[in-house]
Amino acid sequence: MDVTIKNDIESGTIVEIHCREVTDEIERLGRYISRFDERIMGMADGHAHNVSVSEILYIESVDKKTFLYTQGSVLSTDKRLYELEEMLDEKTFFRCSKSVIVNLDKITKLKPEVTRNILATLTNGEVIVISRRYVRALKELIGLEG
Repeated sequence: MDVTIKNDIESGTIVEIHCREVTDEIERLGRYISRFDERIMGMADGHAHNVSVSEILYIESVDKKTFLYTQGSVLSTDKRLYELEEMLDEKTFFRCSKSVIVNLDKITKLKPEVTRNILATLTNGEVIVISRRYVRALKELIGLEG
């Protein structure tokens, strides 16, 4: 894949993808580019914060409230878990249990458990459980099964 960047003050930022065939990977690249600087509004300490999606480690729903976890903060959001799941890239954000969506780019280690769950260690050292109900889909997504 060749990447060319041109400095053109007149036209602003325009991204074009030229390809022989539109594959799943090309479509994913297009979605990634269009969502590149996507943000979600979250609240912490009575203040609104505009959080970049790429900063999110995981999202959790507890007692009908939804929380965004980043490296240094926990923010609440009015969005429901299913709404966030629909708007996020399905190859990057993965529903790993009934109440948690994890950013796969933030996982540093996976450890299988006897219970058939998987423990995922995140970049901040926190460990979350990938429920056995979602293990097969995770393995398919990351190419361990197929």
